[in-house]
Amino acid sequence: MYDFEFERPRSIADAVKALKTEEAIAFSGGQTLMPTMKQRLAMPSKVVSLTAIEEMRGVRQDGSGIWIGGATTHATVARETKDSYPALSSLAARIGDPAVRARGTIGGSVANNDPSACYPAGVLASRGVIVTDRREIPADDFFEGMFMTALEEGEIVTAVKVEVPETAHYAKFIQPASRFPLTAVFVAKYGDGVRVAVTGASESGVFRWTEAEDALSGDWSADAVDGLSAPDGSDMISDLHGTGDYRAHLVKVMTKRAVAAC
Repeated sequence: MYDFEFERPRSIADAVKALKTEEAIAFSGGQTLMPTMKQRLAMPSKVVSLTAIEEMRGVRQDGSGIWIGGATTHATVARETKDSYPALSSLAARIGDPAVRARGTIGGSVANNDPSACYPAGVLASRGVIVTDRREIPADDFFEGMFMTALEEGEIVTAVKVEVPETAHYAKFIQPASRFPLTAVFVAKYGDGVRVAVTGASESGVFRWTEAEDALSGDWSADAVDGLSAPDGSDMISDLHGTGDYRAHLVKVMTKRAVAAC
């Protein structure tokens, strides 16, 4: 590791001020940032920790939905949403291992937008809204591609709001070495339609499978997916763990499993 300044503000305002320093970077759970810094892929002059900001922690009911502070750990989300949103609780409880769940945060996950991260699928399917220190961004507009989001320089995720559906499930095909999903699908059924969000598969990151949404909105059963063609494999991630065509096949399989489990 190399020398850098470390600051741990206790308010959002102080964090925003600290991040105005040239080459400063926000630190939430550090599950991505720390390995990146060790490999010298990122060399910020200042690391601004968000972990001591009380107003960015916790889970609470927010009308018909749930408000989750950006600095809330996966373990806390899993515990606090077990009764109010079981599908989201199940997603959080299966991220990484206990050590990762004790440190990693929902804000860090959505801000990083790893193409194989679990939370982006859950937030996108749950009609999520990403709250920052400047504005509120609908999840449909927030995730812009692999490791890309609508966040501007110095903007931080202070909270995530999700709308609780009538029923939902997260079907995850785990890559054993990393415990990231090789492909995973979060299905959420609302009174006015169904949302299907896919992670771990596409080179463009998390996406909604709209053909499946239309089919399931008209016929809420796993059989409704049978007549659909799998997404184009040429747009999918292809690596030593699986080809693009294999991941495209898994999108359909995991969608059927998610619906059947609801």
